Amino acid sequence: MHRTEVVVTGLGALTPLGGDVKSTWDALLAGESGIRGGGLPGHEGVGLPDTPAGTMAIDPAESLPPVGARRLDRSQQAALVAAAEAWADAGAPEVDPDRLASSIGTGIGGVRTLLKEDDVLESAGARRVSPRTVPMLMPNAAAALISIEYGARAGVYTPVSACSSGAEAIALGARLIRAGEADVVIAGGTEAAITPITVAGFVQAQALSRHTAEPASASRPFAADRDGFVLSEGAAVMVLESAEHAAARGARVHAVLAGAGIAADAHHITAPAPDGSGQTSAMRKALAQAGLAPGQIDHINAHATGTPVGDVAEARAIGEVFGRATVTAPKAALGHLFGAAGAIEALIAVLSVEHGVIPPTRNLTEAGVDPDIDLDVVTERRDAPQEAVLSNSFGFGGQNVSLVVTGARHPAPRPASTE
Repeated sequence: MHRTEVVVTGLGALTPLGGDVKSTWDALLAGESGIRGGGLPGHEGVGLPDTPAGTMAIDPAESLPPVGARRLDRSQQAALVAAAEAWADAGAPEVDPDRLASSIGTGIGGVRTLLKEDDVLESAGARRVSPRTVPMLMPNAAAALISIEYGARAGVYTPVSACSSGAEAIALGARLIRAGEADVVIAGGTEAAITPITVAGFVQAQALSRHTAEPASASRPFAADRDGFVLSEGAAVMVLESAEHAAARGARVHAVLAGAGIAADAHHITAPAPDGSGQTSAMRKALAQAGLAPGQIDHINAHATGTPVGDVAEARAIGEVFGRATVTAPKAALGHLFGAAGAIEALIAVLSVEHGVIPPTRNLTEAGVDPDIDLDVVTERRDAPQEAVLSNSFGFGGQNVSLVVTGARHPAPRPASTE
């Protein structure tokens, strides 16, 4: 039975490390941090502690026409900027609009707009609320705006699955292509939710890092002294195509999206399942779809947010599937982009395969890796061929997504091990 191969032909990103893919990638390989301190706008007078955060390296509004930018929530702005880069990188493919889809995940959508316009309502009354409020706060607006911008009529999809949203949007894009419903999908994730209410909620839940004295070292995935994540924002988008469509137009291929696995814990709204069953299931499904055995994965791009419970749970799940695997944790440099996290980390996996390098994990030099975590955590850049990389994204609600990326010229796949 013929199986449609899905390839990645375009990449775009706007992150705390850089305003595009190259600057983000270069900064990540150099071991730089996108986490900043010094107080966040709008946090004055509400009793919040100084909170490090990964704000975008550039204001997305600066890359858009001023009038149009004012009609968009910050999360929508970021998505459009990343999509424009990805589309250009793909060579602005000519595609039947009825064969082009948009799939952009987000954790919460336009929460900044919601909070701002609620303040206007309470301070100035209903007549001062913007008539654009609803389209600016809708979670599906980023995907819809990209559909409008590029004429994508095969469907507009918006996975809203917490920290797994961006990865799930990419998995959905691949499904659409394999199902024959689209030839090209603009897929990724976006988030801009650094607000007093979100920060306060996470502070009360004791989920955020309290290493505030040195913001760049606050995000410490897998470290013995980790104590929480760092809230970040940004967007990442990739152009997915069927291999046939890409070949017909002579497109450059960055990598192959060889497999995707989605599974649920069905356990708790925030805590991972103690036995790691949902996470191991997602990883095994992704391997099976890619036709690869665990030993064929060169490294794992871990979800690894820096929380005491979450990192140990993921390490155990990885160990169950792969044994003592080689892993990297980009959130040490990027922070946690929530709905965009899975998309940017999938993009990093693509670049790892394309360039043959494992990015380093910051902030492990002093305390070292938690002794309860039996993984080979990469702390310095490693240059070596990366034929296959698995990227994990695990979200509140027990929503688990794993993606497998392979090289554009990868060995013939073999059935996954049943051991």
